[in-house]
Amino acid sequence: MKRPSVAATWVAVGRRAVPGVSLVVAACAVAAVTLAAQSPKYGVGRPPTPDEMRRLGSAIAPDGTGLPAGSGTVAAGRDVFAVQCARCHGPTGEGDVGARLVGGQGTLATPRPLRTVGSFWPYATTLWDYVNRAMPFDKPSLLEPSEVYAVVAFILNLNGIIDESRVMDAATLPKVRMPNRDGFVVDPRPDVPQKGR
Repeated sequence: MKRPSVAATWVAVGRRAVPGVSLVVAACAVAAVTLAAQSPKYGVGRPPTPDEMRRLGSAIAPDGTGLPAGSGTVAAGRDVFAVQCARCHGPTGEGDVGARLVGGQGTLATPRPLRTVGSFWPYATTLWDYVNRAMPFDKPSLLEPSEVYAVVAFILNLNGIIDESRVMDAATLPKVRMPNRDGFVVDPRPDVPQKGR
């Protein structure tokens, strides 16, 4: 009868069987090689460019802090949306392979809430930040700031939140009052800074 290799043996410890010492040593060696291969010595990866860092770290606050220069109208947003967004979200934001963006007002307290920009999102600036970072889905961060302002204006107009004549920019966007602005609770933890606390 052939004996199993040392790496495949199991050692009985009490009532449990544990892998043999050789197997543990082999697993540690694989982990060490993996960690070593990720070090700069092997030239894997590269440092991010300043532009890449800017995109990652440019979170837009609810009060609009961090919004860039630029502006957009509902009419311009309709054009950008048709080219960049409608293939996933439908021509009027009703959803397709992408999420529905319009409707749902008054449904959040029902058994079947419809969470959309118009019914759920508390701040218009959050919409700007999300579109800027993540859309279009297949080419995130493709849109210029003015195009993002325009798409946001169009989506807000589709939801009846702003009228057709409004221009969205760093000054006007934070002033938009979203329907669900007061629908979220304040974090009560004492270590979380609160405005006005």
